[in-house]
Amino acid sequence: MHTGTTLTQFIIEEQRHVAGATGDFTSLLNDVVTSVKVIANAVNKGALVGTMGALDSQNVQGETQKKLDVITNDIMIRANEWAGHLAGMASEEMDDVYPIPQKYPLGKYLLVFDPLDGSSNVDINISVGTIFSILRAPVAGRAASAEDFLQPGTKQVCAGYALYGSSTMLVLTTGHGVNGFTLDRDVGEFLLTHPGMKIPVDTREFAINASNRRFWEPPVQRYVEECLAGTEGPRGRDFNMRWVASMVAEVHRILNRGGIFMYPRDTKDPSKPGKLRLMYEANPMSMIVEQAGGISSTGYERILDIAPTGLHQRVPVILGSKNEVEVVLGYHKDA
Repeated sequence: MHTGTTLTQFIIEEQRHVAGATGDFTSLLNDVVTSVKVIANAVNKGALVGTMGALDSQNVQGETQKKLDVITNDIMIRANEWAGHLAGMASEEMDDVYPIPQKYPLGKYLLVFDPLDGSSNVDINISVGTIFSILRAPVAGRAASAEDFLQPGTKQVCAGYALYGSSTMLVLTTGHGVNGFTLDRDVGEFLLTHPGMKIPVDTREFAINASNRRFWEPPVQRYVEECLAGTEGPRGRDFNMRWVASMVAEVHRILNRGGIFMYPRDTKDPSKPGKLRLMYEANPMSMIVEQAGGISSTGYERILDIAPTGLHQRVPVILGSKNEVEVVLGYHKDA
C-alpha cells in the first residue's frame, strides 16, 4: 500500500498556511481533480466506447473538433458548475463565457481551461492533456462577463495540467513551486510523486514544428540553424529535436529533463500573431514554467505580463530552460 501524500492532503496543508482561507479554493481544486479523473477514464477507454474520431463541427478557433473535445469540455463544465465556487467558466472549445446556471450559487473564482490539449493525437494514442487556470472574480457572487476574465497571467491563483500518458499525472502550482501527482487507479487518488519540480537551466533539446521553418522570423531561424549545426557550429555541441504536437507533453518533458519549446511568431498567417491561446495554454503553462525556474516569453515580452484583449487571443510562445531561452531572446534583441 502506498502511504504517500495525497493531493487532497497536500492542498489542505497548503491552505493552512494562508491566513483567512475559507476552504472554497480547496473545494474548487477537488472538483477540478474529479474532472481530470473522469476525463482520464474517457481518454483511456477510447475506441472501446466510441469516443475516437472527428465531428462535423469546428470550435471558435476554426479547428475541427474531435468527439473527445466536446466530451471533455462537458465533463469540465458539469463537474465544476454546481458547487458555488465559480462566477463563470471559459473554455477553448466555447465561443463565449459559460454562465453558471441560475439554480446554482455564484462564487468568487473563475475557471479557464483547455479540456483536451493535443486532441489531434487521440486517434493515434499519443499523450494528450487538460490545462486549467484559476483566477479571482472581480466581484464575488456576480455572474462573470467576458471582461472579468481578461486578467494578465500574473493574476492567476493557480495553474495546472493533467497528462494522460503511460500514467495519469496532475502537475500544479499555486505560486509556491511546482508539484506533480500520479493517479493510483487502485485507490482512485492522486499521490505526490514529483515534489518541487525544477527545470534544469541548461539543455541540449529543443521542440519546434520544423515544417513552418520558412515562415519563422530571423531570430528563430538563426537559433534552430545553430542547434542543427551541432559541434561544428557556433554553439559547439549537438542538440536533439522533439515535437509531440501536444503542449502538455512538451512542457512535461521540459519539467522533467529540461528543454526549450517554441511556437514562435511567423508569417504563415499574418492575421494570427501566434498559434497558442493566451488564456487557455500560454498563461497557465507560463506560470508553471516560471515557478519551476524556467522562462516563458513571446520573444519580445514576458507572457505573464500581457494584458488580454479577448478570450481567444493568440500569442507566440518560447519557454523552457533558462539559459537556452535567454539565447533566443538575445537573438530577438539583436534583430
